[in-house]
Amino acid sequence: MRKLLVFLLMVSLAVTAFAGGQQDEGQTAEAAQEEPAEFIIVNGAEPETLDPHLISGVPEHRIYMSIFEGLTSYDPETAEPVPGLAKSWDVSEDGTVYTFHLRETTWSDGVPITAQTVVDSWLRMLAPETAAPYAWFPNMFIEGAAEYNAGDAGADAVGIEAVDDYTFRLELVGPLPYVLGALPHYSFAVVPMHKIEEHGSAWTSPENFVGNGPFTLEEWKPQQEIAVVPNDTYWDSEVVSLDRVVYLPIDDNNTGYNMYLNGEADWMTTVPLDQMDSAKLRDDYHNAPYLGTYYYVVQTEKDPFDDTRVRKALAMSFDRETLVEKITKGGQVPATSMVPDMAGYPGVEGNGKNIERAKELLAEAGYPEGEGFPQFEILYNTNEAHKKVAEYMQEQWAENLGLESELVNQEWSTYLSNRRQGNFQIARAGWIGDYQDPNTFLDMFISGAAMNGGNFSNERYDELIHQAARMPAGEKRFEVLQEAESIFIEQEQGVIPIYHYTTNNMIDLDEWGGWYVNTMDYHPTKNIYKK
Repeated sequence: MRKLLVFLLMVSLAVTAFAGGQQDEGQTAEAAQEEPAEFIIVNGAEPETLDPHLISGVPEHRIYMSIFEGLTSYDPETAEPVPGLAKSWDVSEDGTVYTFHLRETTWSDGVPITAQTVVDSWLRMLAPETAAPYAWFPNMFIEGAAEYNAGDAGADAVGIEAVDDYTFRLELVGPLPYVLGALPHYSFAVVPMHKIEEHGSAWTSPENFVGNGPFTLEEWKPQQEIAVVPNDTYWDSEVVSLDRVVYLPIDDNNTGYNMYLNGEADWMTTVPLDQMDSAKLRDDYHNAPYLGTYYYVVQTEKDPFDDTRVRKALAMSFDRETLVEKITKGGQVPATSMVPDMAGYPGVEGNGKNIERAKELLAEAGYPEGEGFPQFEILYNTNEAHKKVAEYMQEQWAENLGLESELVNQEWSTYLSNRRQGNFQIARAGWIGDYQDPNTFLDMFISGAAMNGGNFSNERYDELIHQAARMPAGEKRFEVLQEAESIFIEQEQGVIPIYHYTTNNMIDLDEWGGWYVNTMDYHPTKNIYKK
């Protein structure tokens, strides 16, 4: 009997030891899985600011999507609008009044976000003293916003109201069919007014910052990195998987690309032109249509570019097909229109390559074979791709029209400032749609708009854009927008379209999930996870 008990005890100890070994192995695996998931993004230029009401670029927008959330947000697969700060909404029968029902949530410091916070935030964006570069955008949506922003009316004229703590009402200028898709944009950002009042412009410093997005600001080392970490107070925090996201302000594409290849970055948002052929052979290269247009802005109020014939001659005297095939190489689509192909929109043909006609137009303007035409500058921001495009344009205009030009390179913030203020003759520009509708490519060119750095102005064009804003969705509305684009591009050549973008991303989708190709190239870090 005693021998039996000893035997059973030995078996028991052996089983316990074996089980313990299995548990240790499990703990090791679990610990490995719990290793912090850091996601590193080559984000382009150093951001101008993190204040949503003062930003206007794609690099800033990527950061914005991590640390703030508007009334609506983006579906990671389709980029269509989904509930954000607002959990639901009602729409009036005529489509001009939206009533949003807000979640009971807070800023990352625990201060409640209410409907009055939304009102105060939007009024700050629209206030003339804020000088928001994107104020023109909500001006196109909100009743009374343009008047308040121009200083012609008080804040009470703006069609927004806090009905109660968690009910916000928005009155539109018309039945805008694309409003929900526009509301995730940073120009409709909700900001922490209590921190702004306390710290002024220093509120975006890491030690002062609070946000309402899935992440919050951990550190900002200028010219080095911006890092964000999960926001525990975010209403949907359980969905957030990444432990840290790092944005690298690298505007040298070759440097960024090499970092990606060396495993020092997880997402490269573009590909250097001289690496495009090899990148296309890789499984982690992702090319897709992009709702955007690369174009040159012409300063329409400066001689000799104030002559429509000169602008048309420039637009008709270069080969777009050769440019996208030999220079950019990313599958871009040669463009003679401002609006890319969009479902239901008839579009315009534009002014394509016709060198003989371009020479005739230039001669009619008083510059036969380019004689007497003053040397001019082509402005672009620091980027090897923009430089190569500018060199190609410089060469084409010299060869085909006899025009001499000088290339001027400026870093991002200086370039943006000069673009907005119209301090240029011809400048490189790119526009990515803020929502999926032709209007997003046209409304910024109305007379006096802040983003209309070329100072294009046409009374009929303005009338048509405002008319379309007050029309319901459908064929008739698209016809009005088509007429406006025809005036802008075919008749007046307000800008010179060059190509419609494609996205050229580098990311290993065997390692990362929650990142999807879409035409807006929006990839909320909220949804990205390590596999």
